[in-house]
Amino acid sequence: MTDMTYRRLGRSGLKVSTLSYGSWVTFGGQQGLDAVTESMAAARDAGCNFFDNAEAYAGGESERLMGQALQNFGWARETYVVSTKFFWGIVDDVNTKFTLNRKYLMQAIDRSLERFQLDFVDLAYCHRADPDTPIEETVFAMHDIVSSGKALYWGTSEWTADEIRAAWGIADKYGLHKPVMEQPEYNMLNRTKVESEFARLYEDIGLGTTIWSPLAGGLLTGKYLDGIPEGSRATLPAHASLSQRAQEERALAIIRRVVAVAGELDCTPAQLALAWCAANPNVSTVITGASRPSQVVENMEAIGIVDALTPELMARLNGED
Repeated sequence: MTDMTYRRLGRSGLKVSTLSYGSWVTFGGQQGLDAVTESMAAARDAGCNFFDNAEAYAGGESERLMGQALQNFGWARETYVVSTKFFWGIVDDVNTKFTLNRKYLMQAIDRSLERFQLDFVDLAYCHRADPDTPIEETVFAMHDIVSSGKALYWGTSEWTADEIRAAWGIADKYGLHKPVMEQPEYNMLNRTKVESEFARLYEDIGLGTTIWSPLAGGLLTGKYLDGIPEGSRATLPAHASLSQRAQEERALAIIRRVVAVAGELDCTPAQLALAWCAANPNVSTVITGASRPSQVVENMEAIGIVDALTPELMARLNGED
């Protein structure tokens, strides 16, 4: 198995594993503590040092499970990176849902740390932009969270380039901690934001990216080529859009290319799709997910495919041949 590689998070000095492990959908939903512990251990054994989470995942249960697993492992705190995100809220109140106001943020970080049983998280994200709260208020609050030592870096998730640049400009003007990273969706079916919209931000402000959904909800594994399997994610009401995308001809053409090239490289379509994301130098880390430890092992082996992606193979995958 190829050794894990590590990349700087944007222009920061922090290094994260090129493939990381996230808890969205699985922790507290499909996985209890035993499965969470086994999956995180498998990721760690493969060299993963970044574990992604969010307050809203499973209503806080995802943070609690990850935190308990970390306590059980007893890993040195210096050796791993943990994130959380704020916006959706898990307390049903006018000031705690769908917001990035100062009151919510300053209290949400404390509640997350309690669930994690940690003194700080490494990365804190604003999980979506909040049009009802002045960006200045959010930037000052995130600066204070970092200054307090409760988070070491802050960033955004699914913000527009204009919103990120506005936040960075405010921080720069007032000498505050600047947003370091953005967490956008990125995969072969969804490329515009990372490749086009953010293009100038990488050089201008040193933006790092911790991309999510590299398999496009599982579409790029090829399992939907012959229809929607019973019990798959696409059959769940919350993921109804997957069923629609699985039948779009553009998506099917891309998936067929992935399956064909994966066969030539003797890897799985999922591994190839992960490697394709990692081949983008503006991607700091690719957040993988898995419902069982064996899937974690398989996903992490994708690191060995990255160097095999020649310009010719990339052109074929991108439909440019």
